[in-house]
Order: sequence, then C-alpha cells, then structure tokens
Amino acid sequence: MPRTRTLLVTLAATAMLGGVGMIGWGMRDSAGLADVLPSAAAGTATAGPSAGPSAAAPSGPTPEQRAAQERKAREAALTKALDAYAKQAPEFSVSVRDNRTGRVYAYRGKEKYETASVVKVDILAALLLDAQDEDRELTANELALAQRMIRASDNDATTALFRVVGRTGGLARANKRLGLKSTVVDSAWGLTRTTVTDQATLLGRLAADSGPLDAGSRKLALGLMGTVQADQRWGVSAAARPGERTAIKNGWLPRSTEGGRWIINSVGRITGDGVDVSVAVLSHGHGSMDAGIGAVEKVSRLTRTHLKW
Repeated sequence: MPRTRTLLVTLAATAMLGGVGMIGWGMRDSAGLADVLPSAAAGTATAGPSAGPSAAAPSGPTPEQRAAQERKAREAALTKALDAYAKQAPEFSVSVRDNRTGRVYAYRGKEKYETASVVKVDILAALLLDAQDEDRELTANELALAQRMIRASDNDATTALFRVVGRTGGLARANKRLGLKSTVVDSAWGLTRTTVTDQATLLGRLAADSGPLDAGSRKLALGLMGTVQADQRWGVSAAARPGERTAIKNGWLPRSTEGGRWIINSVGRITGDGVDVSVAVLSHGHGSMDAGIGAVEKVSRLTRTHLKW
C-alpha cells in the first residue's frame, strides 16, 4: 500500500494500544486516537495549493493526566510522612480505599498482624453469607449475638458465632468468597493474621453494590459498626470531620508473647459530602492501650491530610 497510508495504519494501531485507562481518586484517564494522531487533514493532505494548514498538536497534559500526576504526588507525600512517623512509632500498616473509584493506597500492605477484635467484622460477614445461602434472615439469637459482638465487642458472643460459621474452616471458606487472599484464620479467632490490604478488600465488600454480600447484609453490618458503644468510638474515626458518618470496629489486646505490649487495630468507613472512604490501621508493640490508640489515630489523620480525601 502507499507509504502515507501505511504510516496512518501504524499510528492508529499504536494509539489504540496506548489508550489504556487509569483509575485514580475519583478520576479516569483514557487517551483516545485524537490524542495520539495529528488531524486527519495533516495525515492525508497532498501537495498543492488546496491543502489547508495542519491543526495544532495539543500541548501539555490533559486534565485527566494532571489529576493522575497530582494523585501520585499526594501518595508520595503520604508515604514520606508515614516513613518519618515510623521511625518513632511501633510497627504499623495502613490502607485507604476510595469507595467511589475502588482505588486503594496501602503502606506496608503485605505485612501480617494479629487481628484481635477486628476479625469480628469478618465473622459477621461469614454469618451473613451463610444466611444468604440459606435464603433466610438471621435468627433472633444470631442477631442478638451479632449486636453484642460488634457494638460491645463481646468475646463470648464472638466465640458462639465463630462456632456457627464453622470455626476455622468455615471462616476460611467465607474469606475465599470475600476475596481475602492473605488472611490466615486461627482456632483462637483473635490471633487470626491479616493485612491492611485484605482489610481494605473486606471493607470494600461492605460498601460495594457488586460482590457476595447483598444490600440487606451490607446495611446490617454497617449499621452495627455505626452504633458501637461510646467507649469504643476511637481509631480511624479520628479522621472524620464534623457531620460525617463513621462505621468502625476496633481491636485491642495486650500480647503475652510481646511482653504485655499492645496490639491496637482499627478498621472502618467514613462517609459524607463527597467522601466515601474506608481506612484500616493495624499495629502492635505499643507500651499502653492509650499510646496505641494515639498512634492509630495519628496515622489515620495523616492519610486525610496528604491524600486530601
């Protein structure tokens, strides 16, 4: 074929391959053919007085590209701030999921931590999946146990529901359906090990219309997490602003294998005007419960400061 036509076909193919989308914090970047090729007139014009001038090539990044660059800069700033704080704090990891876009930021996202009581959200999700599979509502007893488990962090209620869902094997099967790839269930449920990346996935299942949990199950779970008793309303909720709503579950445990130092974990969702974000912070090695809570809350606030969610 003629040289000019060959060049156009090659450029068109390159543009199609180069148009990969990129999802960010509420933004989407998609390069189309017009972003790669000059105007059709410039590509097909022949010599002669009738050929018009070529259209000016676009200059500078598109709005979507600028948004992506800004997002990366914010994430880099957050990582830098967390690195600085990590030099003076016990070990921690944090994840932030934008529930509007599905984008997840994770700091030390592959590190495993013992869950303490945040596993109770996982046990509740497994219970709700079982009820869905049987096409029924929770029984009165199951609902009462779930309310005590989440709102009051009652351990006896948790042990009872852990049996109901099938103990280690049952919870592991539920986790596979929920997409938790790194969580290892322990027969002593509070010693289950997980990552902030898995916790972001679980919190996403409670927020997303698509997924194994139906609307009724999600509403019940978030409703219980939104009504925990007053002395447990700490943790990631510290990043919320006045008027925003929080749904949280915290975990705390002085660990004998760490000389009585504290595991402090917090997971939850914050919603409001233009905001729908899930945050998970896992940590251990704190000298006291109060010190651990302070660290978790500082990390939570840092995510909002730098990601500007």
